[in-house]
Amino acid sequence: MELSIIITSYKNPQLLKVCLDSIRENYSGADYEIIVADSETEENTEMMMREEYSEIIFIPAKENIGFSGTVNAGYKKVKGDFVLILNGDTIIKKDSIEKLLNYLKNNPKVGIVGPRLIGFNEKSQDSCFRYYTPLTILYRRTFLGKLGFAKKHSDNFLMRDYDHKETKEVDWIQGSVMMTKKEIMDKVGPMDEKFKLYFEDVDWCRRFWEKDYKVIYFPDAQIYHYHGRGSVGKNVIQALLFNRLAWLHIKSAMRYFWKYWGKPLPKHN
Repeated sequence: MELSIIITSYKNPQLLKVCLDSIRENYSGADYEIIVADSETEENTEMMMREEYSEIIFIPAKENIGFSGTVNAGYKKVKGDFVLILNGDTIIKKDSIEKLLNYLKNNPKVGIVGPRLIGFNEKSQDSCFRYYTPLTILYRRTFLGKLGFAKKHSDNFLMRDYDHKETKEVDWIQGSVMMTKKEIMDKVGPMDEKFKLYFEDVDWCRRFWEKDYKVIYFPDAQIYHYHGRGSVGKNVIQALLFNRLAWLHIKSAMRYFWKYWGKPLPKHN
């Protein structure tokens, strides 16, 4: 089999349905499988998958196993030579999967490739980045972010010095859409499930670089993404008091920095 598509889902069968239908309508490949890994599965999602998508491999979970948990659950079922990981809140555009697939086929040193993510308003989303530092978290979550030196730091993190129009090696790409090769995935290993939400993609891309596999942002391929930015609050006090996702983001950041404490960053162009 050429391609396995892992779709991660959490309590949103409406968006999942749109994602699945977009693959049917916009991907012309014949030799592929779809695996849906659902977290904290609800009855309406299970019923939809059973009645409308019986040909798709469906992996339910009683508990919230996080993004990394759903990716890894799907990974265990993969039969394809190439693996496309999609969030359930993405919509495939025509030829987008083919473009990612062809790029990987023609570039054997590439470990992960990601497309340009766009909102439903056709505007580009931030989807490739430089590595976090503790200052990145501090500046982006406090009033300090409004100061000039902090904005400069944030612009560097978001790669504002790059026009995002050309294919480029990057530190990491957003996990909403990633394509890799099964044989490389086997060497790097599954996602670290200690990251339940946030930083799974940062950590995984870093591990690909550590194995000398490139991480590539490929804007010729474009995919729609519904991006809610659930961890963002009006200010750090409000976020920490009322936003559970903000706490999870900070907790994952601390776990990430501890994991790589004292280790040099992988080098690339």
